[in-house]
Amino acid sequence: MAAATAASNFHHVAVPSKVKPIIINGRHLSQDERDMDFTPEVHLDFKQAPDVLMMKDLGLPEDNGVSPVAVSQPFQLFAPAAIDRMRDEALAPEVMENCKFSSNIAACQLRGYANRYAHFVRDAWKHPKTLAIISKVAGIELIPEMDYEIGNVNVSVKSEEQTKQELALVSKQQQAFAEDEGIAGCPWEDDKPVVGWHEDSYPFVCVLMLSDCTNMVGGETALKKGDGETLKVRGPAMGCAVVMQGRYITHQALRALGAQERITMVTSFRPKDPTVKDDSVLTTVRPISNLSELFFEFGEYRLAMLEERIRQKLTNIRDRARLGKPFAIADFKAFLEEQQKFLEHTGKEIVG
Repeated sequence: MAAATAASNFHHVAVPSKVKPIIINGRHLSQDERDMDFTPEVHLDFKQAPDVLMMKDLGLPEDNGVSPVAVSQPFQLFAPAAIDRMRDEALAPEVMENCKFSSNIAACQLRGYANRYAHFVRDAWKHPKTLAIISKVAGIELIPEMDYEIGNVNVSVKSEEQTKQELALVSKQQQAFAEDEGIAGCPWEDDKPVVGWHEDSYPFVCVLMLSDCTNMVGGETALKKGDGETLKVRGPAMGCAVVMQGRYITHQALRALGAQERITMVTSFRPKDPTVKDDSVLTTVRPISNLSELFFEFGEYRLAMLEERIRQKLTNIRDRARLGKPFAIADFKAFLEEQQKFLEHTGKEIVG
């Protein structure tokens, strides 16, 4: 979600930052653990499908996006062993050195590292069983947007003193709430956003929590409903995830207080069916990406979609001819016009 904020929020646009954050609470893995491939029977911990909010629940048109599902409640997705491996790979020195970007909303964003440095992360998100779970929650069959957008990590680390001050503030407000019997409002209500109102770059996103959230307060996602009102969805706990159709819902991330670290892993998705519309844009991710890699993968999958659409249309017109049906001129011209717009959109997103 956070990867899709307005381009003006990003102040680092040229090369990955070399500043390394201090990561705490990491568990040392044995070599056997590091050598183990992603195994769904071991590493997935999906128990049951979560409750979901539909687009109509937000007062939004059901056909506005690619699925009637808007957002899920947090649900258990990966086991602790998988979270340990993901942290170990994503926070490795070579990833910090070569794939780290900075922005005004996140001092540390790790992007485009999975293929080169994190085979476990890559395989976990591309495994058919993982995709089946996410697709079930989303209400449509999904695949990763592209490999560059697999397992992107947002890291926020605070000092012990900052964390203590935040917890003290929360405790003070909770005590005041108890003393006035709730007249003043909620025991803790912080509506200050980490990320302003925005729509994501890609159709669906899955946000996975890699940190212990025991003392964390806040961190919800606020959704804007069709009538202008807002609705909050609570953030996930460690190993849990939230699936959201963020391209078609205006939303913002609220502050999380009381935790010394907050590390989330974000993977973006698009429909597997190449005939479904694809409104993906690169405007918000260009400033925090290796452009050569990003443009190649974007161009490759868009051309692959076009290739499959043309193949299907070719089969269609050949089948009609064999059956002696007249050539459907209007339908064929509509198809060509749609693909022209598809190509124009693709070219508009690849700049330079």
